Amino acid sequence: QVQLVESGGGLVQAGGSLRLSCAISLNIFEFNVVGWYRQAPGKQRDMVATIFIADTTTYADSVKGRFTISRDNAKNTVYLQMNSLKPEDTAVYYCYARPPSSSVHYTPRGYWGQGTQVTVSS
Repeated sequence: QVQLVESGGGLVQAGGSLRLSCAISLNIFEFNVVGWYRQAPGKQRDMVATIFIADTTTYADSVKGRFTISRDNAKNTVYLQMNSLKPEDTAVYYCYARPPSSSVHYTPRGYWGQGTQVTVSS
C-alpha cells in the first residue's frame, strides 16, 4: 500500500551533477526517517544519506560535501542532489522510508523503492 518511486537516474560524466527524486504515496510526515541507499555490483547495499523528521541529516563519509538530501513536504518527495560525481558513485540507488512504531503503516523493515541506476563515466 505504501509505494516509493525513484526517478532521475542515468548516465553522467565524472564531475557532473544529478538529482534523484523519490515520490512517496503518503504524507512525508508519516515517516520519521527517509533516505537513500545504494548498491554497486558485488557490494552490499549501503546508506548514502538520511534525513529525520527534525531535519537532522546523516551522510556516508564517501559523499560528504558532494551530496545533499532534502525533502519537499508539500510534494511528499525526497531528493538527493549529487554533485562532483565520481565513477565510484556508480550504483543502483534506492529510496527508503520508515514509519514510527505508532503508525498504522509501521513495519520494522520500512519501505523500499525499486531503485534507479546511476552510472558515472570517466
